[in-house]
Amino acid sequence: MPFVSRNPYTEEVWKEYASAESAYVESQLQHLHQAFLKWREASFRERADAIRKVAQHLRQSKEAYAQLITTEMGKPITQARAEVEKCAWACEYFAENAESMLRPMEVLTDARKSYVAFQPLGVILAIMPWNFPLWQVFRFAVPALMAGNTVLLKPAPNTPTCGLAVAEAFRQTGLPFDLLRVALVEVEQIPDLIRHPLVAGVTLTGSTRAGRAVAQVAGEALKKCVLELGGSDPAIVLRDANLELAVAQCLQGRYINSGQSCIATKRILVEAPLYEAFVERFVEGSRQQVMGDPMDEATTIGPLARADLRENLHRQVRQSIEAGARVLLGGEIPEGRGYFYPPTVMVDITPDMPVWNEETFGPVTPIVPVSSRYEAVQRANESRYGLGASVFTENIRLGEEIARDRLEAGNCFVNHFVFSDPRLPFGGIKESGFGRELGLFGIHEFVNIKTVYIG
Repeated sequence: MPFVSRNPYTEEVWKEYASAESAYVESQLQHLHQAFLKWREASFRERADAIRKVAQHLRQSKEAYAQLITTEMGKPITQARAEVEKCAWACEYFAENAESMLRPMEVLTDARKSYVAFQPLGVILAIMPWNFPLWQVFRFAVPALMAGNTVLLKPAPNTPTCGLAVAEAFRQTGLPFDLLRVALVEVEQIPDLIRHPLVAGVTLTGSTRAGRAVAQVAGEALKKCVLELGGSDPAIVLRDANLELAVAQCLQGRYINSGQSCIATKRILVEAPLYEAFVERFVEGSRQQVMGDPMDEATTIGPLARADLRENLHRQVRQSIEAGARVLLGGEIPEGRGYFYPPTVMVDITPDMPVWNEETFGPVTPIVPVSSRYEAVQRANESRYGLGASVFTENIRLGEEIARDRLEAGNCFVNHFVFSDPRLPFGGIKESGFGRELGLFGIHEFVNIKTVYIG
């Protein structure tokens, strides 16, 4: 069975699903295309009413969805509840604002009248990951749906039950047709799915390798695609930073979702005068993290989602140690059940080490000293990734300049760890992908930006 739900805390399989047959996938696409033909004619008020019902359902069933997330991928339960709540927020935000975001834009020309209109494209294929199994879907799907599209979801192989639960949430709209359906297809089936004439576009959140494969097929098929790929987000701590704030933010940014986030704080660069104090406090804060049963509300570090993910993370740590890195905390796989990896802090880092030049998807933090803000920016940008970055300083003007003009990333924050917000566009550059989700720019990704000229 290619789609297997295995509890990463108990290591037990609790559900298995067979891959979808081609005839079933075809029927899903036919339904979604017919739904699109009706949905695109719905007014913004009708669309908003439907999406608000989804938000209401999520809040009413928040505990059930949260427990499903925790059971299937190990997210600490308090964070799982927050994920469900964020999905409801996105529904409400786009229900309230989509009409103004997609209102025709008049442009003054020689014409009697000229403007830009926005029309939906059709069925959008969404290939989504396991680490935020609800939020990753909702942050793409809600703006795409409010624009008038419909969605075929391909969930990750280890979180199929969450994917099916997302489809059930969207059935709460009260509409006589589904806006989002799920196809449990294997990787080998995806190219043909992208090429299918009823698929108008594709979005992927996943690895850079998967992004290249999807982009190649989408390019050959001349289909619009949005890629949100990996990240190795730096945090710069300048000498005038509020040390307490910087440590607290970096701890939260590194350990959220047990470190399994594309925008987690994965590399920390600290100006020399603050370096020793920062490292000491970061190690102490890391030591205070509670690793254990993700259903326990006191837990802050749950198990990693799969055994192979833990093995790869430990390889990165081990190879970095062999290259000269020093471990101040953690660095060993604990005994017992569950795919746990402890909070791990490493120093004496060089640019060629895996914990620095690869994406680390787990609670591992390399910290390096820098002599100046100029060196900090240079080293922060010396990465093939460009998803997020943060800078900590009491000089807000300087922090804003660094974030705006110097850091090479799609999401740059001052005095806060990087996170996604429905009101702001989200996405990366370089090998972190292209295109945007959320905000005004996100809702414009899967529409026909149409010029209308009246002579």
